[in-house]
Amino acid sequence: MRTKFSKDEELIMLHTILDNLREGINVVDEKGTLLFVNKASAYYAHSTVQGMVGEHISKFYPKAALIEVLKTKRSLLDVKIEHDDGRKYIVNAVPLIINEQFRGGVATFRDVTEIEELSQKLESLEIELALSKVNDAFDPIIGKNESLKEAVIKAQRAIGSPGGPRHAIIVGESGTGKTMFVKAMYYFAKKIGVLSPDAPFIEVNCAQFTNPDIAAIEIFGSEKGAFTGAVEKRGLLELANGGMFFLDEAHALEHYQTMLLKALETGKIRRIGGRKEIDIDVIIVAASTKNLKNVLLPELYQRLAQYEIKLPPLRERPLSEKEQLLKCFKENYEKRAHERYKIKLKVNFSNAAKGILLNAYYPRNIRQFRDIVNASIDAAVPIISDINSKSEVSALIDIDNIPFDLLECEDRCESEELEPVHIISENVENDEEVLQKIILRLRKKGLGPRKISNILKEKGFKIEYYQVAYKLKKLDVD
Repeated sequence: MRTKFSKDEELIMLHTILDNLREGINVVDEKGTLLFVNKASAYYAHSTVQGMVGEHISKFYPKAALIEVLKTKRSLLDVKIEHDDGRKYIVNAVPLIINEQFRGGVATFRDVTEIEELSQKLESLEIELALSKVNDAFDPIIGKNESLKEAVIKAQRAIGSPGGPRHAIIVGESGTGKTMFVKAMYYFAKKIGVLSPDAPFIEVNCAQFTNPDIAAIEIFGSEKGAFTGAVEKRGLLELANGGMFFLDEAHALEHYQTMLLKALETGKIRRIGGRKEIDIDVIIVAASTKNLKNVLLPELYQRLAQYEIKLPPLRERPLSEKEQLLKCFKENYEKRAHERYKIKLKVNFSNAAKGILLNAYYPRNIRQFRDIVNASIDAAVPIISDINSKSEVSALIDIDNIPFDLLECEDRCESEELEPVHIISENVENDEEVLQKIILRLRKKGLGPRKISNILKEKGFKIEYYQVAYKLKKLDVD
């Protein structure tokens, strides 16, 4: 027999369900004021439900997808957003419509930082393998003789200084290749004898921890009884002794910066809750997506920034380097297909697709460029169940294979003040053909000439709505 609930009981049941979901939930009114927040969202924001309700969402989530929903009154689905604390979320945000009236927005999101970290660790292992096979550790780095020439020279001087190796800070946006660059420094140090062949390389991303206390325990270690449940544990700095320690997102150390400063000045550390001083000899390279000069203690910044090495964002790198990156991504895709499934894959790009991929704006830089390229290839090649083992497969990547929606969503949500996305290259031989394909694709989505014109203008095309209408008529499209 079905149990009946009163309206109040149903409301209590609904709140119980929402509060115990692992996904965060935010509900805002049309002005962006939080009307409802569940426990998971409050946890992610390092706040409380009571402390968030009634406040503007930007106070806790400055890059919230709901801010865009309030502007456009359109849904944003499966958007990846990286917040200032380094945590990464997959977000679904939709308009809140009540009685056919727009009343705000609802967002559900989950933290994927740890998943991203695992993916980056696998990527890091691949980088190590590639660097260990070359004579010059900086050879695999695209741009070593162009946009990254100064960075490479500084890195070599930091490691190879006759007065002893220096600590360094790597400055660069997310996805600019900081991890690969630091590992190149590590292999360079081993090659020239600054580090022994078996010297350790230890990497830690401080932003992966939910609070700085946990980060400090991991980095400095702990003594048994230092706090409830504490056990004797060697810290990562101890494990890095005699080698290199890569401290990514170093700003997340917060009030434990003084412990790192002492380690740099004295060459000694103490575990959390310990009294014994432990000698360490470590080359420390710090990095962050923030400006460390503004967030680190001045003394700590001075000690770390003996060499400040800047890696440019992808948008500032020359077209020739982007073409090399595109070629590298393509060859890696083909290599994996052969290694994993014995498939001989040959991938090519049409001029139009190549022009769009090379000239799109990628807020997350090289990593996002690679992911978009891989997704474009995925869309063009058959799945493995449709390919005979050891088959030879050719694939041509064209405009229709590029995930425009993914590019548009990520561009919109990363920042409110983005440069226009010029998706057509001067090298593309037939821009008219490209334009027609994009117009047809947008028309198939149900968009009219005015909307198509506005979207194309945002992407760098100069075309009025009547010109779109004329082209549609010429193409015999209703």
